[in-house]
Parts: sequence; structure tokens; C-alpha cells
Amino acid sequence: MHLQPASVILRSVDQPGPETFAENARAALRDTTLTGALRRATDTFAERRAGAIGQVPEWEALRTQAAAIKAHTLARLDHYLEQFATNAERAGVVVHWATDAAEACAIVRRLAADRGARRLVKSKSMATEEIHLNAALAKDGAEPVETDLGEWIIQLAGETPSHIIVPAIHKTKEAIGELFVDKLGIPPSSEPAVLAEHARQRLRAHFADADMGISGVNFGIAATGTILILENEGNARMTTTLPRVHVAVMGIEKVIPRFADLDVFLKLLPRSGTGQHITTYQSLLTGPDPRGQGPSEMHIVLLDNGRSRIAADEVMRQTLACIRCGACLNACPVYQSIGGHAYGSVYPGPIGAILTPQLSGMHSAGTLPFASSLCGACKDVCPVKIDIPSLLLELRQRAVEGTPGHPATRGGFVDRMVWRLWAFCMRGPRRFRVAMALARLGEKLPLLGRLAGPMRAWASTRELPKLAQRSFRSTWRGGTS
Repeated sequence: MHLQPASVILRSVDQPGPETFAENARAALRDTTLTGALRRATDTFAERRAGAIGQVPEWEALRTQAAAIKAHTLARLDHYLEQFATNAERAGVVVHWATDAAEACAIVRRLAADRGARRLVKSKSMATEEIHLNAALAKDGAEPVETDLGEWIIQLAGETPSHIIVPAIHKTKEAIGELFVDKLGIPPSSEPAVLAEHARQRLRAHFADADMGISGVNFGIAATGTILILENEGNARMTTTLPRVHVAVMGIEKVIPRFADLDVFLKLLPRSGTGQHITTYQSLLTGPDPRGQGPSEMHIVLLDNGRSRIAADEVMRQTLACIRCGACLNACPVYQSIGGHAYGSVYPGPIGAILTPQLSGMHSAGTLPFASSLCGACKDVCPVKIDIPSLLLELRQRAVEGTPGHPATRGGFVDRMVWRLWAFCMRGPRRFRVAMALARLGEKLPLLGRLAGPMRAWASTRELPKLAQRSFRSTWRGGTS
């Protein structure tokens, strides 16, 4: 088994990267169509989630149990991975270990080439997006067809996903209709049922002709070597049963110890992600079908790509507990305003802000931990209780201390002086009263805000809170009428 640091590539060259997050975010904020679509979708998911979890009295107990299962597994990851691989091989699976993105892609390319597989279908998978598997297979003239409706829309548009669960969340039905007219030559329409029917007819032919199916993995059960794939459309089930070869790409953090543990996660994931009580399709696969009614070969690629390095970091290890539900994105005011593409990473939103810098390095993604208001909404909705705000603060400190020239260190002297002045004013009641008096005076001199660069930048998209004309202390001393 090889568990080593990764040489990670998290985006294609024609997409904006995390190193230009500030510019990406400003461009997204100017796109009113984008922000409107995001707000409608995330509001809908929030309402559905609230309704779904309201019917589960033991919700908090389930979150605590899930967090404990993940913490236990991640602390013994090598043991459970070996157990999973052994049991999967015993069931007839060929297990491959990939230390990084390049090795994982090479394994899948070799499997396709050795079997003469030219017609490939793929179900939704964040791990394959992470390693840019489609682009790697395209070099051999065998780019797979995405069969998840959202992923297929994104593939037609030549874009990357904007959300972990809903890849095309940033697109309106009118935009999708125009895309289908352009790419498929259908009559103009913006009716979801009509567009879905056209997609269904096109994708059926790909399923029927496919030589190889590629999928991701939601959970891998160590005790049996079983993988679980969750979906709502049925495309993953056809991807993993119709072609003669099935290849599953599984991040090593997806392993859990026992079959019984699924009971916890299957109550948490759909309710957190989409507000469903249960995911429509749940496919449990333990090796190829011995009756010959499914693929004759099943391969699992266990992907490290930097995960073992995160698992070895006791502070950041809980990052790997993420079950990819997308709840933190739906709750995040930053994501709701700018969408996923602004992050320049496969993993956007709060979870991406802590995961991407650890995978790709602070040199390219060190700005992402600062893409948060630290409001704590992500922590509140996370089904496995990942303390994202604390991890963001930890990464901010690491970025400033370990990355020369990081944007957060610019003007460092001024920042230090401001915080020292703040600390000085907070250490005594007299100092505090003087500071508040000066602050009230400053409100009457707006020129000061225009002169100070950081204040000007902050106020460009926010309204400065107004101080009360009379402080609480003075009101208390004077009594109330």
C-alpha cells in the first residue's frame, strides 16, 4: 500500500484558479443572473433540509455518532484500507493504489487501452473531477460521456461543476435551453421536462454502446469490501451494470468500518444535502456479478492524492470526514454570492476553502481560507460536525506564517499597529470610553473612510454599522424614563 503526499492538479488550464480568487469573486458579484440562480437554489435546499431534519428527533445524536465513526476510522486509516482491499479482492475486485492524480489517471487509461474500450460512460464523481480524468482519457480519444444530468450539461458547456451536489446550480433553465439548442439542435424550449427528455434519449444510446463504466464511491465498507454509490437519476446504476468493465475511483477517506455504520450516514447525507429523506438509488456492489448479469470485471482505484498527508496532521485530519453533502455550500453567504467557479477549485465553498489548500498547497490556494466571514453556518449544518471555522483560522495562520508575499501579509505593519491599538483601548474602561468618543467623531468625518485604503475596500460592498448616539454605560448611569 502506498500512502504518500500528492502532486495535485485541481483544475484545467482554461479555468480560473484559486490564486486569482479575489478577481474571480469580483467578476461573479457583477453577474446578477448567477447570483439570482444561486440564491433561489440554496434557499430551496435550506428549506427542504430544515423540513427533513425536523422529522428526525435524534438528529444531533446521529451527527455526534457520525463524527465519532469518522474520527475513529481516520485515526486508523491504514488498517481499514488494508481490510477493505483484502475483502474487495476476495470478492473478485482488482484493487489499484494511486499515490496521486497522474497515477490514478494512468491506471484508468491503461485499463481502457488494454481492453480496447473506446466508448466510456461516467457517473457523477468528485474524485474523477479532482484528478481531471476526462481530460486524461481524451488524450487517447476516449473521453467518457457524463451521464448525470447536471454533469452532462456542464460537459456540453465546457465548464467545471459549480457545486458538489448540483453541478449546474449556476445555470437557469433558460440558459440550459439555449445550450441544448446550440449543442443538440433541438427546438427552443426552457421547460425542464422537455429538456430532461431530450437528455434521456441522448444518454440511453451511450449506455447501450458503452465498453466501460466509470463511477465514484460514496462509502467503502471495510468489513466486506463493498462500495456504495448514491444517486437520484438511475444513471450510476446503468453505468455500473451495462458495460462489461466497471472502474470505481474512491478517495481513501471514503472507507468506513462496518455495514452497520451506513445506517447513520444514510440518514444524514440526503437530508443534509438535498433535503431528501432517502436518496432515490442506493447501489451496493461487492465484486462483479458471479451470475454474469453485470460487468465481468470490477476495478477499484484507491486514490490518495494528498489525503494521507492530511490524515497525518492531527489538527487538520477532520477535513477528511467530509461526506460531500454540500450543506456547507448551501449555508455559506460567500458561496451564495459568488458560486463555485470563483474558488478556482473542484471543491468550492467552505469545505473547499479548507481542503483545496491542503491538497494543492498554500502557494496556489492560500487565499481560500480567507474567503469566509467565519459566521459559523457551515459548522452548524455539517452532518459530521467538522469545525470548519477553526480549521479556516488554522490555515490562515499557516498561510501568513509560511507563505512569503501572501496577500494577507501585505501591509502587515499597519495591521499589527491597528490590532495593538485595539488591544490597548480594550484594556481599561477609560480607554474604551475615549475610543468610542473618537469613533463617534469619525462617523461625522466620512473623509477618513475614503482616505484609508482597507476601510474603503471594506465599505465598498458593506454598510458600516452606526454607533448609538448614547452609550449603554451612560444610559445606565442616567437611568431610564
